[in-house]
Amino acid sequence: MATETTTPYFLPDMRDHTPDFQMHELSTSNKALIRQTVQQLLEKLAADGKLTLDTLLEFWIEVPGVKRSRGSFRGGFLMPDSFIYISDYFRPDTAQALTPGEAYDNGDVTLEKVWGDLLDELYYQVEIFTSPVSTGKGITLELWAGNRHRPEGEWIYAVDRKVELG
Repeated sequence: MATETTTPYFLPDMRDHTPDFQMHELSTSNKALIRQTVQQLLEKLAADGKLTLDTLLEFWIEVPGVKRSRGSFRGGFLMPDSFIYISDYFRPDTAQALTPGEAYDNGDVTLEKVWGDLLDELYYQVEIFTSPVSTGKGITLELWAGNRHRPEGEWIYAVDRKVELG
């Protein structure tokens, strides 16, 4: 009985496309500004009864001196830097109030814990996109919360805010 042997195939020109950058933690004042802004957006969204399973928190970051054109699709839709599904943190609720989502059903979880988890994720993503500069000065952060036809499609409903980090 013959046994078949295989030789592993390696691509000769594989390259690492991981960006080479130094992460800089957001300042306490920038974290507070982002938290206040996100809380206002999500509380407005919930109060308007627009928090659904596919509700997104999106952001776009403009860093001084760094050229990155906004992505767009054939229909002219904005492609955000990143987005977070709000339903990963908060439950779509008919009471028009923010309550911990299904992932937090395993015990006595406070809203503060849920906010902490969501903001930790957002801060981390913002820190990645702002890593080309060593200071937050002049960086503009645009945030949207709402619902789209698809993650990259037209907004059905959205609330937004633009802030400058210091």
